[in-house]
Order: sequence, then structure tokens, then C-alpha cells
Amino acid sequence: MKRLLLGAIGLLFGVAAVAQEPAIPFNGELLDGTGVPIRSARIYVRSERDYALTDRQGHFGLTNVQAQDTLFILIKKRLYTVPVEGRKSIRIFLPNERDAIHAEEAPEFMSIGYGFVARRERTSASNYISGEELRRTGQHDILQALQGRVPGLNIVGQGENTFVNMRGMRSFRGTSAPLFVIDGVIVPSLDGYSVSDVDYIEVMKEGSIYGSQGANGAILIHTKRQ
Repeated sequence: MKRLLLGAIGLLFGVAAVAQEPAIPFNGELLDGTGVPIRSARIYVRSERDYALTDRQGHFGLTNVQAQDTLFILIKKRLYTVPVEGRKSIRIFLPNERDAIHAEEAPEFMSIGYGFVARRERTSASNYISGEELRRTGQHDILQALQGRVPGLNIVGQGENTFVNMRGMRSFRGTSAPLFVIDGVIVPSLDGYSVSDVDYIEVMKEGSIYGSQGANGAILIHTKRQ
């Protein structure tokens, strides 16, 4: 009986551990034959309803792309396919000739983690706030500038004593604070950053792309590019 009980407990913990594993980011770049970024291309793997859009720099982000998967690229009703072939990130050159597509691994995109994934299309609730809108509040603190601009986002206090809550009190012992992500890097707080640094912010009430760390949502800060 004890062995059966211990086995059942071990199985439950094993299932919980698998469920809490974070998503794996897959960052990419889409360029034409001359190296010019291709923007607003739709890229997906398994379902056309779960896709990423390339930004102005041709960047896109997906999660949990498998080594044997194929990327589908849709541009103005024309569909291209690019095998992943075990790459952990990718740079795609897409000339006019369909048979001349070239793809290579881009190791520098692996170090930015969720940097491009933050730009993917999502079905979960999220709010977009531009840096200009935040600066018009007259606040220097990012969280104080967000106050009242995102439904359900509660901010109490200031500085090191700031309490942030987005999805209600979920634990009496653990934190209910959302995850803070600056340019794809998870940080413990927003201390040292001001609204003058912000290009735009995304507030995600459901941060599952970050695994268990995003259980309370995520605040994604994109800073200005110098």
C-alpha cells in the first residue's frame, strides 16, 4: 500500500512538473533576396489560426517549434514552406523565385529568449500602451504611469514597496505579482527604468508562453532602440 501511495504521489508530481515546463522560444527573421525585411507576413506551424506576424525588421517569434516541423509563410495569399531541420532559430531569405529560398540558423536570436515571441499574435487578453501615452501622464515610474490604463491591473504603493496584482490574489503564501519582461529578458522588478525608456508596453493577463512564471500574467516592456 505504501509503495502504491508513493508511486501515485510521484506520478502526480511528475505530471505537475511537465505542466509547469516553460515554452521554448523560437525566434526568426524574414528577408527578401536583397536582405530587406519583409513585414506583415503570416508565419505558422500547426494551425493557421495560431500564427506570428513579422514586424518592421522582419522579426517573428513562435514557441515550441519542433526539429521536424515545417514553417508555413503566407504573403498575400502565396504560401511558402521552410523546413526547420533542427534549427533553434532561423533567418530566411525569400527571393521572388520559390525554388531559391535560403534558410540558416541565427544563433544571435537564441540569446534574446522571448524577445520576438512577445510580438506574436495571441488569442489571450492583452493590452497595448505606447510610450507616448505613458509619458503624457507626467509620471516617471512605469507602474504608476500604467495605473488606470489596464482593466484589472491594481498597483498600490511606490518604489520598492509597490504591490502589483493583475489576476486577483491567487496564493496566500506565494506572490500574485505578474512577470516583468524587458526586451525579452525576465527581470525581478522595474527599478531603474522610467517611462522615458519605453517604446511600448504589452500587458498580458495570461502569460502561459512563460510557463509557470507567467501564471499571474506578464508585463512586457519594449524599450527604445538607439
